[in-house]
Parts: sequence; C-alpha cells; structure tokens
Amino acid sequence: MPDAGLSPLPSSLPSAAARFAARVLADAAAHGLAGAQAAPTEAPTEALTDVPTERPTSTPAADPAVDPAGAPGAATVAAPTRPDLGRVLGGPRGLGTAGLSLVPRAEPPAAPSGPPADALIIPGLYYHPVPEPDPVRVDEVSLRIKSWAVDEVQLFPDDWEGEFDGFSVGRYMVACHPDAPTVEHLMIATRLMVAENAVDDCYCEDHGGSPVGLGGRLLLAHTALDPLHSTAEYQPHWAESLHADAPRRAYRSAMEYLVAQATPSQADRFRHDMARLHLGYLAEAAWTETNHVPEVWEYLVMRQFNNFRPCPTITDTVGGYELPADLHAQPGMQRVLALAGNASTIVNDLYSYTKELAGPGRHMNLPVVLAERESLSEKDAYLKAVEVHNDLMRDFEAASAELAAACPVPSVLRFLRGVAVWVDGNHYWHQTNTYRYSLPDFW
Repeated sequence: MPDAGLSPLPSSLPSAAARFAARVLADAAAHGLAGAQAAPTEAPTEALTDVPTERPTSTPAADPAVDPAGAPGAATVAAPTRPDLGRVLGGPRGLGTAGLSLVPRAEPPAAPSGPPADALIIPGLYYHPVPEPDPVRVDEVSLRIKSWAVDEVQLFPDDWEGEFDGFSVGRYMVACHPDAPTVEHLMIATRLMVAENAVDDCYCEDHGGSPVGLGGRLLLAHTALDPLHSTAEYQPHWAESLHADAPRRAYRSAMEYLVAQATPSQADRFRHDMARLHLGYLAEAAWTETNHVPEVWEYLVMRQFNNFRPCPTITDTVGGYELPADLHAQPGMQRVLALAGNASTIVNDLYSYTKELAGPGRHMNLPVVLAERESLSEKDAYLKAVEVHNDLMRDFEAASAELAAACPVPSVLRFLRGVAVWVDGNHYWHQTNTYRYSLPDFW
C-alpha cells in the first residue's frame, strides 16, 4: 500500500516545548544551579542498536523502511528529509539527561537474535523483537496480580483460574515496561490491564457479555474511574454500586492504585482514554445489534477507539516520571499515540483471528471486514490486514521520529521511546502466548 507520508508539523509544538524548557530552566535557577541557562540541550544522534527490527524475508526489499539488502536490521526512514528513528527509540542523551532512567543498568540488554523457537510467526509482519522479560520481575508481578485478583477484588470464580493464568499478564507487562523503576510501578499497569479485560470479557465478550444494555453497564463502570459527585442522599448508593460486580470492583481498585502513584494530570489523561475505549465498545455493540458489517474505513475508525491506547498512554506513570500535559496534548503526540494504539490493536486482530472464528456468531475483526467489503478470500483478506498493520507501524515510526526531531525535550524523547517499547512488548506477548492464540493455516 502507498506510503501516506508525514503529517504536517503542528505550529504550536515549538512554543509548547519552549514553555516547558523555560520552566525547567527557571526551576534550575531557583535551586541555585548557576549556568543552567547556558547549557545546551543535546539531541540524540546515535543510530538504534539495542532494539533491532525483524523484517521477514517474504517482504519485498524495495520497501523504503527496510535495509536494502533485505536482512533484518534497525528500522530506518529512507527519505533524506525524515529524521533518524534512532532519535526516538535510542532515548534521551546528552547534558542533563543521565538521571532520566530510574532503573540502573550496567549495560544495555542484549538484543534478541529472533523470536523464541515456539513463537507464532506471521509471514510478512513488520515488528521489532524484544529481549526476554526479566524472569524475576515476571514471577513477582504474576504472584502479586493473582493475589490482587483473588483476595482484593474477587475477580473470577475458581473455574476461570486456568484462563487467568494462561493470560500471562506478568510477562506481558514486564515486556511492555522494561524501564519501570519498581515492581509496584509495574503493578499499576498490570492491575489496569486485568481490570480492562474483565470489563471486556464480562460486559462485551466471552463471559456473559452482550451488546444488549451495554451502554448502561459501561456508564456505571466508568464511574469507578471518573467518580460521581452527587448529593449526600444518593452518593452512598453509587459508592455501594462499585462493589456490585467483578468489573466494577476491579476498575475501582486499579484506579485507586493509579491515583496514588500518578499526578492529577496523568490520572485525568487515563480517564479520557478509557472514555474513548468505552465509546469504541459501544460502536461495535451497535453494529452487532443491527447486523451491520462496516466499511473498512469505518472499522478502522471504531478500532481507533476500541483499542489498546489506554495502556501506552500511562507509560510515563509506570516509568516514574511525567510527560507534561501541554506536551502530551500536542497534535503530534496525539497522532503518535493514536497510531501506536491502532497498530497494536490490528496485531490483536491478526493473532486472535482463529480464536474469534471458533467462537459463536460472527466476530468482527479486520480480516473478516476486508473479506466482506472487498470481496477477498479469507487468506487474501488476512494478508491485506498484515499490510494495513505494516503501514500503521511505518506511519507510527515516522510520526515519532518527526516529533522527536521537532521537540527534543528529554521527557518527550523518553515518552516516545516508552510508547515504542510498549508496542514491541505487546507484539511479543501476542506472538508468544500460544495458550490463547494460534494462526490460520494459510502458509
């Protein structure tokens, strides 16, 4: 599919960066750091070396995002006017940035040579392999999240325990957030991930979910994230309702832990993205109720809302720092987050394809919509969905690189790196979770 090119750079971005830089310098001067205003900010220029890109050999070497020799290598942007992607994924370097990483590392993690031997391989899919997640952290997060699910929120009955364990949420979150300074920071993301899946399963999908009445259920659940402010007479009734079912108990508890660690602006950012998610749930449910198969572009609209965006949007909270609100709100950053969520969600469509086909009724995913709306065979529709994913990934990387070049503020660079690592970790979890997923026999 043709390269969509770069989006125009929003004119307000440099002024927002300048305001943030002025605030940092003013704080430094207030603390007696003489000469801070004279110190230049050094943007990273090194090429990416620690997160290689794997391009399957079935992808044509003429692709501008691929090494000309066709061998796996670091992703690059071919056009000379595009910034170096290493500026994004390499992380902030230079004067004043050494203390940004809160996790001491003697040396960068070893780059993986390829996916694990038992991984699911989708031919032609563009992705970045990641190092194996820290097994000590995986075990600790797995123990803590199960204790929370069973003891604190009574999330599932005994006969769902195998599914909960098979989800491997500890491995998922450690892979997505390798820079988390502590296990407790990792637990912020882990509780929220489990709570979001409980709402999806119990309200929308496998475990009693239905499009009928979904709006009311989601609205009440959303108040566990965005609390009701009512009269003294009615407030207690609402507070009691937050314990009425497992999804609301999980949302309430996970949000309390987030608020304890996040700034008010980070917590409100998350609430906003969860409202987006719930709107996407409702659109899909409405189409199910009316037996409507959307056009491909309509499906992609729905998937921009019903997607993984709430997860990478908290990457700074989990990392123990904050991307200032005025920088997060910039159109360039919003585009990066939207593309990251979209690419990650199409990954889910691809890996869960056979699982969803095996379920009752017609489950909408991108290959199914492509087959219906573009009169393609199942195989051709699936392969075109791979192309759509790859285009989204390239657009995400180009938008990230453009933003990093335009706004080389340390918190922006670290946030962009965190979002990119989340995207890679999300793919790793899907590719290696053979308990949940299998691939169609198209090859």
